[in-house]
Amino acid sequence: MAIKLIAQRRVLKIGNNPGVKKFVMRPDLYSPIQEKKVFAEAATHSGISAGVIKAAWDAAGAVIRTWATEGHSIPIPGLGTMRFGVRSKAVEKLDDVKSALITSRRIVFTPSVDVKEELKNTAIQITCLDEQGNVLKRVTSGDSGDIEDPDNTDNGQTGGSQNQTGGNTSGGNSGGNSGGDSGGNSGGSGGMVID
Repeated sequence: MAIKLIAQRRVLKIGNNPGVKKFVMRPDLYSPIQEKKVFAEAATHSGISAGVIKAAWDAAGAVIRTWATEGHSIPIPGLGTMRFGVRSKAVEKLDDVKSALITSRRIVFTPSVDVKEELKNTAIQITCLDEQGNVLKRVTSGDSGDIEDPDNTDNGQTGGSQNQTGGNTSGGNSGGNSGGDSGGNSGGSGGMVID
């Protein structure tokens, strides 16, 4: 198995070099898997009926939502932990602290060691396209497999430490890389520019 990306050449309209052609990377579109297929596959692997798995998953989902909105970091067995947080602006004066400083609410997922290891060991296949969508070449990853850690703000990612814009505000540190290079790692339409 591999993660599939597309690097397509296009003219940059924003950034440091507008008008310059660069390859912009984005995920290849994945089709969403239907919920019933997930339960059927889990039933095959566990020997438990899909209906029982769905009922248990629905109950776990309700508990996760309730506890997360109470400010807890919730373990999601086999996957990692989830919590809610916010992005906010920083102010110097106590009188300026108000809810209007919150710019967005966030869901922060921290993968387990096993999930990180799986991602680290998964190959990445990049299909390079020209402006018209013609395939120029295909590349298989030889990168180090480094994994971004949402709980570690000093991980060298472009998004930087949220401590500069609010820090540990209601739900833990909310740094990371959802800003990044013209779209960052959040899957934004801009993607990641390759020089």
